[in-house]
Amino acid sequence: MFGTFLGMEGVAWLTHKYIMHGIMWNWHESHHVHHKNFLEKNDLFSVVFGVSSTLTIIVGSEFPEYGYLFWIGLGIAAYGIFYFIFHDIIVHRRVKIIFKAKNSYLKRLIKAHYVHHEVHTKDGAQAFGFLYAPKKFE
Repeated sequence: MFGTFLGMEGVAWLTHKYIMHGIMWNWHESHHVHHKNFLEKNDLFSVVFGVSSTLTIIVGSEFPEYGYLFWIGLGIAAYGIFYFIFHDIIVHRRVKIIFKAKNSYLKRLIKAHYVHHEVHTKDGAQAFGFLYAPKKFE
């Protein structure tokens, strides 16, 4: 489970850079434009990952020979929970709570995401991670 959780950052980075800013830009573009809606087309990616996690958990729990899939599905789900908390609540404040980032990790993560959003087009963005941001964003 923990390995899948850590690996999901790589999957998310690759998906974000090459799929969301590539062939599926028509969904992700809604996340790079200002709007007043609570939901955006980009949220469909959460549905895709949620269904993947759910199906993996179900198959892993129903078929003993695929029991390892249960833990993989839990790792995907755990990553999704952390993503929601950090990305949707802390960074984009889609759920209105009072939060002030005090540690350097959260500040770097938030700055990297804001740098990513400085570009409103399919090409030219940087910082594609969700839970990891390089030190250059300090």
